Amino acid sequence: MATSIEQEISAEVEAPASVMIKKEGNVIQVKGTLGTVKKDFTKLPATVTVQGNKVTIKPYGTRKRDLAVTNTARSLIAAMIKGVEKGYTYKLKIIFAHFPISVKVKGKELHVENFYGERSARISKIVGDATKVSVVGEDVVIQGPSLENVSQTAANIELSTKTKGKDQRVFLDGLYVYSKEEGMQ
Repeated sequence: MATSIEQEISAEVEAPASVMIKKEGNVIQVKGTLGTVKKDFTKLPATVTVQGNKVTIKPYGTRKRDLAVTNTARSLIAAMIKGVEKGYTYKLKIIFAHFPISVKVKGKELHVENFYGERSARISKIVGDATKVSVVGEDVVIQGPSLENVSQTAANIELSTKTKGKDQRVFLDGLYVYSKEEGMQ
C-alpha cells in the first residue's frame, strides 16, 4: 500500500489520442503529426512506465529532491508531447551597424559571413534532424518538434556571433533571439 507522500511524489502525463508514446529500454519516443522526438532517461533516478498514452514517473525516494526530479521529468515529457503536436519556433534578429552581415544555411550548418568584416565565416551547428532553419529578410527562423534541439540551435547561433574583448554596449552586431513561440507557422 502506497503512503500519501508516495502518491504525491509520483506524477502522470497523459497524451492525446493523436500522439503515440513508446518506451524502449530507458529511451522514450513520442510520435505525432509533426515528427518524432526521442529522449534518454537513463540517468533519471526514477522509474518511468508507459501504458497506452499515459506515462507514470515514480521516483526511488520520498524526499524533496525526488519530487523535483519527478516534476522535471514530467515537464520534459509534456514538452515532447506539445512539440509533436504544435512544434516550437524561435526567431533571431540580424543586427549590424557598419558591415552588412549575410547569413546562409548550408546543410546542417549556419554560416554568418562578413561579421565585423571578417574574411572567414562564423559557423554554428544545427542540432537535430527535424530542426528547420530559414533566413527571412532580417530574421532567422528556427522551427522543429523538439524544444531542446530548437533552443540549442538558437543558442549556438547567438553564441557564434558573440564579440569577445570589446565593450558589448558599443559593439552590438550579432544575431539575437527575440521571440520564443509554441507552434509552427
